[in-house]
Amino acid sequence: MRLIPVLAAAVVAGSLTTAQARPAAAPAVAVAPQYGTTHVYVAPSDLDRFVASFLATFGGQSTKQVVATVTPTPSSTTSQLLQTPVGTVSLFGFKTPIPTPFGAERNGYLVSDIDAAVKSARAAGADVIVETFPDPIGRDVVVQWPGGVNMQLYWHTTKPNYAAFQTVPENRIYVSRERADAFVRSFQRFAHAKVVSDDARAPGAEIGRPKDTYRRIRLEAAFGKFTVLSTDGHLPYPYGREMTGYEVTNLSDTLDKARAAGVTVLVEPYTADHRQAAVVQFPGGYIAEIHAAVK
Repeated sequence: MRLIPVLAAAVVAGSLTTAQARPAAAPAVAVAPQYGTTHVYVAPSDLDRFVASFLATFGGQSTKQVVATVTPTPSSTTSQLLQTPVGTVSLFGFKTPIPTPFGAERNGYLVSDIDAAVKSARAAGADVIVETFPDPIGRDVVVQWPGGVNMQLYWHTTKPNYAAFQTVPENRIYVSRERADAFVRSFQRFAHAKVVSDDARAPGAEIGRPKDTYRRIRLEAAFGKFTVLSTDGHLPYPYGREMTGYEVTNLSDTLDKARAAGVTVLVEPYTADHRQAAVVQFPGGYIAEIHAAVK
């Protein structure tokens, strides 16, 4: 689905070997990390509270709210873009029932050529679950990667111009143990991503199970950062519900701002893998991870 008037992004991928990371046949279609957005759906009655709390927590601004049809079938939603120094949200408040499979796509990524992107995604092993459709400012498509990971790709008729992030957010992707390697290979081939780390015994505190370990793969690409969490699916709430991790300079200060703005801290700060992290829920139900580097 397309955010009006502006949206962005491009998809990313992971890999197991450097040789697999940049196959010659795969075109580079990413634009830049600041054109990637997290898709957030809230009830129209919660829109104002969500916007106020999100911007109070991270700073930034919102585009003007408009009402539009952003799906290939009839629907109506409010649409606006929340742009902060640490991440961007495409916010939707549907006035009609949401057509399937919209609402299940986690992110949107701007691509330089949508036809080339679709061809490349298919060649990399993705399913096209919503074929390319027009919107008022470009074209869109929804793809599904191995492991059931839905993402939207966008192309703008007129290329947008957004300021770079101060810190690049991470797309947090939970997949099964059986499909982790398939997801990483497929996604990496498409996005020309590099594997930053692949830890088979990452601390279970990161998924709410401090006595256990799990596999964590970190990826980086021109689209941004990605963390693949490969688990047995035994996840205590709210783990697995947070789609994006926002990096801030000072976690304590950010959480103070969040609480003052009506945000609920679901997981109190903990330290693991050289970062301090917490999980929060904004008014309207959106759940996110927030973290800061620990030196």
